[in-house]
Amino acid sequence: MKRISIVFLQAVIVLIGIVALAILIRLPLTEGRAADLDLISIYLDPFILYGYVTSIPFFVALYNAFRLLGYIAQKKIFTSSAVKTLKNIKHCAIVISILIVAAGLYIRIFHNKEDDPAGFLAICIVTTFASVVVATAAAIFEKLLQNAVDIKSENDLTV
Repeated sequence: MKRISIVFLQAVIVLIGIVALAILIRLPLTEGRAADLDLISIYLDPFILYGYVTSIPFFVALYNAFRLLGYIAQKKIFTSSAVKTLKNIKHCAIVISILIVAAGLYIRIFHNKEDDPAGFLAICIVTTFASVVVATAAAIFEKLLQNAVDIKSENDLTV
């Protein structure tokens, strides 16, 4: 890949991280339940805290994607470090999907009977699907890259 393409993709990853962080900071202030609460009570709400905990694997996956692009730029893509980075991305996507399903199940079971959780559950379904797609793609790329690393190491031994 050309260096400019890698730098562009890394910039996109950084931009995604900044936007996600801004949403995590700003969204609780505009949410409906926060209208009568002070600043500390808003950010100590259990559901908001659960969202922050769920965002940790997301940011870890973004960091690993940034590192993977760094390996590509350094022409070190066929190394065990790159395979480990893809494995970390896969694990983060799986953890994210499990945490989102848990939140959806919690809302579905314990929601207020006067409230309709359909919108939240739809968002849970879409984001879980996206996380599963990322995990599947990472697993496929991990397997392909591991095979390439194995072939490269065999070729290095025979020469």
